[in-house]
Amino acid sequence: MTVVTDAAGLDLRQFLKPGDRIVVGQACGEPTTLIEALIAQGRDIGGLSAFIATSFSGLFSPEATESFSVSSMGAIGALRSLTVAGKLSVIPCHVSQVGPMIEQGLIGCDVALIQVSPADADGNHSLGLISDHVQAAVAKARVVIAEINDQVPYTFGELLPAARIDVAVQVSRTPVEVAPGKIGETDEAIARFAASYIEDGAVLQTGVGAVPDAILRLLKDRKDLGVHSGMLGDGLVELVEAGVVTNARKPIDAGVSINGALIGTRRLYEWAHRNAAIRMCSSAYTHDAAVLAQLPKLVTINSALEVDLSGQVNAEQSGSAYMGGTGGQVDFVRAGARSPGGRSIIALPATAKGGKISRITTALSGPVTTARSDVDVIVTEFGAAELKGQTLAERTRRLIAVAHPDFREELDRAAHATQQRGF
Repeated sequence: MTVVTDAAGLDLRQFLKPGDRIVVGQACGEPTTLIEALIAQGRDIGGLSAFIATSFSGLFSPEATESFSVSSMGAIGALRSLTVAGKLSVIPCHVSQVGPMIEQGLIGCDVALIQVSPADADGNHSLGLISDHVQAAVAKARVVIAEINDQVPYTFGELLPAARIDVAVQVSRTPVEVAPGKIGETDEAIARFAASYIEDGAVLQTGVGAVPDAILRLLKDRKDLGVHSGMLGDGLVELVEAGVVTNARKPIDAGVSINGALIGTRRLYEWAHRNAAIRMCSSAYTHDAAVLAQLPKLVTINSALEVDLSGQVNAEQSGSAYMGGTGGQVDFVRAGARSPGGRSIIALPATAKGGKISRITTALSGPVTTARSDVDVIVTEFGAAELKGQTLAERTRRLIAVAHPDFREELDRAAHATQQRGF
């Protein structure tokens, strides 16, 4: 029997036990009322731990999480403040692995805290803004506590029967929003090179931020683009309204944009509400290799912190600072590189810290997120380095050509031995 309450009447001590492991809905699907209750009441329960994949609410501050421990797949969004304070435990994994690890108990889930839309006429709630691993958490949890928010859009795809909810908390508040990034000259330059790989009928996977938004703005003259992505932002709406994204040429899911997370603003949420042109799916579908293998002309666009001269990509850590995560990069890099007529693009500025550091580097300062054997195209504001099928010596030459001119001589000296040996 579902317990129904409002935010003021929610007492987590009735439902949580000391030592419970909690999986929390992420990104713009964060159940902010439930998170606030966890922060306020967690100390009274004791021994709690929470897994949240990404966070943009700002609620998970070092001070707020003193009464429970937090783990994640990376320091994405506002979680970076926890890494600075040494209060975030990072589980290195691909997005496609999170759901299975919850199912296997490798990521503990005694309690699921989620956000859903109001129920439809059949008593089913939409998962709203986030699908990814929510169903895996619901299936595993002893207790499912759902924040039913009447401002969350009803999106088609993943549905949750009301009977699966143990505690329903009725709220009405604006969901977490992520404003589009400010596009600068460097972003625009990167976008011009990346957009040249996107032809009519291509299927897009991209993230959110200034560079992805800049790329989408350059596609207004394309025809019949498709979408199959782990996340989408406001830029999608413009392309759909312009008649550019039709999904008409996709051999699967024709006419529908496939997505796992809506990360944007009210404009995106209102567009997605009861819109049959978009389907929200779990990461078991959005990131599945067998599904992605059915998509020709798949162009995947991902970011990085740095790339070494052999093509190894670091998207996670710079020295002692953990700044990103594995995310879905490897899942999509491999899919784009293998897709007939497709491409896989890693896009990044050539420098960091105001031009003081080259992001094309002789050696990575952090872990290898994507192996050099998987990399296809590296794009900076100085051009595109096509690495797939190239020797290690040729890769050094192509990557130096897209590095900032101030660092090319230094990189060329470092690459001399590789160019002489051939490896």
